[in-house]
Order: sequence, then structure tokens, then C-alpha cells
Amino acid sequence: MVDRRNVCKACEGTGMLADDEEWQYTCTVCGGDGHASRERPEHSSLINVDENNRILD
Repeated sequence: MVDRRNVCKACEGTGMLADDEEWQYTCTVCGGDGHASRERPEHSSLINVDENNRILD
């Protein structure tokens, strides 16, 4: 059974997000894992985006 308290609220556990144009990309909150952790990330990094602010993976 899935523990709903640990499911990433941004991607709803799928590990993928989509923008308005239906471009799919890896969830930046959980890193594509689908599980949210209560711990703070070790480091933050800059995310590469294109001119339309779409994340470049």
C-alpha cells in the first residue's frame, strides 16, 4: 500500500511534470522519484532552461 504522506505533491507520485504545452519533464521537487522527503536537499543547483523557461534535461 502507498503511504500518501510521502507522495510528492508536485507530481502526485508520477515523477513527471508537464507544462502548458504538454512538454513532459522530470519533477524537480522529488527528482523523478515520486516520493517527497522531509529532509532538506544537500545543495541547490541552477537549472538549465531554454528561452521559454522549459527545463533542459
